[in-house]
Amino acid sequence: MRALLILVLAFFVAAPPAAALEHSFVADVVRRVAPSVVRIDTERPVERQPFDPTLIDPLLRDLLGELPIGPERERGQGSGVLIDDRGLVLTNAHVVDRVESVSLTLADGEQCDGDVIGTDPVTDLALVRLKGVQFPPAAPLGDSEALEVGDWAIALGTPYGLERTVTLGIVSSLHRNISTLGFSDKRLDLIQTDAAINPGNSGGPLVNASGDVIGINTLVRSGPGAGLGFAIPINLAQHVADQLVDQGEVVHPYIGLQLISLTARIAKEHNRDPNALVQLPERNGALVQSVLPESPAEQAGLRRGDLVIAVGETAISDPQLLLEVVDSARLGESLSLHVLRNGRELILAVKPLALPGVA
Repeated sequence: MRALLILVLAFFVAAPPAAALEHSFVADVVRRVAPSVVRIDTERPVERQPFDPTLIDPLLRDLLGELPIGPERERGQGSGVLIDDRGLVLTNAHVVDRVESVSLTLADGEQCDGDVIGTDPVTDLALVRLKGVQFPPAAPLGDSEALEVGDWAIALGTPYGLERTVTLGIVSSLHRNISTLGFSDKRLDLIQTDAAINPGNSGGPLVNASGDVIGINTLVRSGPGAGLGFAIPINLAQHVADQLVDQGEVVHPYIGLQLISLTARIAKEHNRDPNALVQLPERNGALVQSVLPESPAEQAGLRRGDLVIAVGETAISDPQLLLEVVDSARLGESLSLHVLRNGRELILAVKPLALPGVA
């Protein structure tokens, strides 16, 4: 009994006080970045289909009075992160799309109004400027090109309106093409993470173990088991933010092709089909599925069934590579597309134009 008492006393003497306990690296990251994270509340008009008054029972009209006619208000919520000392906040375009008013809540609880500087629906990014408050410190921005699968990923934001929420995971994959997730109107290679990203996290930062922002949270795909979260790489977000500040819009070059990936294996299987209408080249490339009317591609003479195998000296093995070349091209700059058509190789010059309907 005496030995047990000595052991218990030794435990209490040896146990360090609570204040002396070391916190995890996540707590250090949160202290560094959380002051820069804001909650974004929005209000946008929504047109409702009014009832035809001739179809409403007179007794019902007497009970309910005159039904409201005209636009209603829809409230939304998201997150954002302050990226510089000018009060500029990065968020998702879908958070502030077509809004009439934007209200921001800082980490210390102070509220202020915000002005939408610009949005880019193609990359789902937007820029909002804080108004009428002293700006909190900006979040340190990292380098998303330096990421590797397995790196720590920490998501901050206000999911479901719950402010100052933090979740932890890893970088599950890199360069995840958003078109594989069912978004044909976007141009994005995303960071995939298993850090929980929920409604309201959109626009908040994804942070590495050093406390540097590596991405902007944008969407989640749920299913059996854990959900999959995705973030826009911060290098792309910085590039878009710079264009929104300098020009008020983001210009995306396009040539007007709808493409599918072709491999030698797929082509061989197709060609063995006795009902095949055409024979496909048995090699990798970007197969033209359709050419948009009055597009640069149509003017250059491209046709359905052409296989793009190179642009200049750059070999093209899939549509994503061609899109990257076009994205980095200057408007009006001639690109030499090497295409296979009916067993012959042709070189067609196409000049990218600004993607219409985006600004």
